[in-house]
Amino acid sequence: MTTDTGSTVPRRQLGRYLRQLREEARVTVKAAADALEWSTPKIWRIETGATSMRSLDVEAMCKIYRASPELTEALMGLAKETKGRGWWHSYGDAIPEWFELYVGLEAAAARLRTYEAQLVPGLLQTETYATRVLQVARPDFTRPEIERRLAVRLGRQALLTRSAPPAPQFDVLLEEAVLRRGVDVEQLQHLIKVSRQPNVSLRVIPLAGGLHRGNMTSGTFTILEFEGGAEPSIIYSDSLTGALYLDKPAEVATYGEAWEIMENPALTEAQSRKLMASIAEELT
Repeated sequence: MTTDTGSTVPRRQLGRYLRQLREEARVTVKAAADALEWSTPKIWRIETGATSMRSLDVEAMCKIYRASPELTEALMGLAKETKGRGWWHSYGDAIPEWFELYVGLEAAAARLRTYEAQLVPGLLQTETYATRVLQVARPDFTRPEIERRLAVRLGRQALLTRSAPPAPQFDVLLEEAVLRRGVDVEQLQHLIKVSRQPNVSLRVIPLAGGLHRGNMTSGTFTILEFEGGAEPSIIYSDSLTGALYLDKPAEVATYGEAWEIMENPALTEAQSRKLMASIAEELT
């Protein structure tokens, strides 16, 4: 498996530049779409980094937004980078369109902070556990469909041990209830093993800890942070029907504060491993 991160970051960078140019030119999305003879959803997809771009299309947008020749040339060059493809593209529709963006961002992140209240995070799931989760989530899927999605989930885990680019720091806050709901001994032992990696921190929030800020959020979320300001930090949260991406500084700060508060009732890494070992012993 390759370690490329695809075109996700270049697409989002280009989208932000084009949105900024449009807003500075005081051109509405509808006016831009009408001038280019495109649909308004297409403008939205471009500005959110959801699609690759042709240099000629970028040139046309820059003309409408009255961008300088130098900036236009630079953005046309960036458009060429949006054609890159990550390893996950070979799985086609095995990855929902709304999740494909996250996979690319995850691969490009320098640090991931995940709070999970329902399931073991996908990056830490064993094949057996992941299969069971997919079967429960989509009972309508055939075995081949399950296997394709399983391959994607397991393929994502390679980023935790990759050497180039360096593996990201992965910090996890996991509710104890997750460890007591459908988790087998193999999965518990895997969590203990992976938690000893230098770039992984896994801490359990015990049931005895009572209510905390995480109970007041919309549920599971991940904070993605990027090296050298390549991307602003992003909050990601998903559901059965789609995903939510937040990147406004105030939004990111709110989730960051929630994370810090939730760390208070969490066990230490050593205590968390001890608890997982204890639960595994109960199951045997």
